[in-house]
Amino acid sequence: MEETYAECVIAARAELRAARQLLSAEISAYPTPISGCDAQFNHLLAERTRVTDALSQLDASIFVPTPRMPTPDSRIESR
Repeated sequence: MEETYAECVIAARAELRAARQLLSAEISAYPTPISGCDAQFNHLLAERTRVTDALSQLDASIFVPTPRMPTPDSRIESR
């Protein structure tokens, strides 16, 4: 049986949440003290931000302009 689009999005959210949890656990377990130039730690922080941003984009509302609504604020036809 084929997966639907909605099932794929649900799976993507679950995988991204799992990745964020793993990254957070790795960050929490990182040995201290941490210097500001620690490339590995900074990479972990950047990856966690990327995963969080990806989750936000999956949940974001997307505006698609149409002739009836050319901008998000317009509620009337543009004719």
